[in-house]
Amino acid sequence: MVSEKFRRQLRQETELWWQEGLIDVSFHEKLAQRYQFSELEGAAKNRFVAILMGLGGILIGLGAITYVAANWQGWPRGARVMLLLSVFIAINAAGFYLLRRSPRRRGRHLGQALLLLGGFMFGANLGLLSQMFHQSGNLYELYLVWSLGVLVMAYCLRLVSLGVLAIILMAIAYGQGISILFNGSVSSWRILIEQMPLVGTIAFLPLAYQCRSRVLFTLSAIGISSSLGTNLSLLTGETNAAGFLALATGLPPALLWGWADAPNTLPTFPWRNQTDTFRPIGKALAILNLCLMAYFLAFHWLWERTWLSQDTSASTMSFQWMTSPWVSIGVLLLIAVVGWVQIGRRGWCAQSDRALNSVTIAGCIGVSVAIATLHQFTTLPIWAPIGFNVVLFGLALGLTRDGLAFGQRWRFWSGMVLLVLSIVSRTLEYNTDLLLKAAVFTLCGISIILAGLWFERHLQGAYRKQVKKESQ
Repeated sequence: MVSEKFRRQLRQETELWWQEGLIDVSFHEKLAQRYQFSELEGAAKNRFVAILMGLGGILIGLGAITYVAANWQGWPRGARVMLLLSVFIAINAAGFYLLRRSPRRRGRHLGQALLLLGGFMFGANLGLLSQMFHQSGNLYELYLVWSLGVLVMAYCLRLVSLGVLAIILMAIAYGQGISILFNGSVSSWRILIEQMPLVGTIAFLPLAYQCRSRVLFTLSAIGISSSLGTNLSLLTGETNAAGFLALATGLPPALLWGWADAPNTLPTFPWRNQTDTFRPIGKALAILNLCLMAYFLAFHWLWERTWLSQDTSASTMSFQWMTSPWVSIGVLLLIAVVGWVQIGRRGWCAQSDRALNSVTIAGCIGVSVAIATLHQFTTLPIWAPIGFNVVLFGLALGLTRDGLAFGQRWRFWSGMVLLVLSIVSRTLEYNTDLLLKAAVFTLCGISIILAGLWFERHLQGAYRKQVKKESQ
């Protein structure tokens, strides 16, 4: 779909071409009919009217809320419940009608906005109803129920906005639930917090495939990998076992890299043909996970002593699991293994033209897991920082090389930023002379400028060669 900004610019240019005699009247009319120049002013007028109606609706809504708040305590409980339910049903019904029946796009957009407002009102109604009926509990339970309710709405309507809201609410519930459950709080919703990686996989990834939304897949993958790493870290502190530490280091990036290939092993997977759409996102998130992990683990002060106690029976955390943590960890580990087996069947060197291919990522994961495991048996104050710095510089150079090879700015600049950040961090970390730090900063700045100018010239040269080749 052509943007309105382009249509306005094209209308100005075609009028100028017509005045200069470059095009005739018939060609100008064809362009005006094709790009609907006559509707531009009407669209601007409708947008202005929509803004006025939106502002007026907000003021009317604030007035209604103020009136209700002033008389809220004086109304009987039944009237308050009926009012909350009536407003919630009316907003969702209006949104659903506009979304399904409105012939115009702005009407459907208004319907989506009303349904999103209904998702917010669902949480507000939960809080007010629990307050009216004196139902107390932990705040994360409210966010969990709110997220599940919005998730049901998202599945029924296949709306990306509601899915994003459900993911955000679930993340808030998980963050608050983990901190509360350290105190030994008992709740019937605790199992969802403990099995959050599996819950996120079952609840949100199918919605991302149904909606074909990269935003939903990205947020779901980030949430699943983050909760998986958090749960493995909790198990490491509780059991004092190096095996969980190795899984916490290697399983999240391995799962992100291999997830997109895992559904290809199932012939009846309902969204099998969409895995290619999300494969670049999963691989980019795996590289990001490795870069962040290698950057933080490259600091030498982390390796001055072992992370786990020498007494294997000691427990450094008070988190007690009500359900087996291996349920979610085992399922996601199996998915990662299946994905990497599928990668092996396609060929480990299937992307040999890329520096950051499956072989490189497997090597980085293997080095990270090996260092984290060996460090529990013997301290590695020198070799561990060196190993993670090698991984970090390898990822930075790989991103830079792939950006140059395929003409992708984001890869090139990601590699350059990561390379400069690692050099600056090592310079500030160690007790070096100020003159050396000044020289390093200056050289990094000059290098970025020269590399950026050279990269842009490289892209322009490649573009000219391609145009020349196509013209021949």
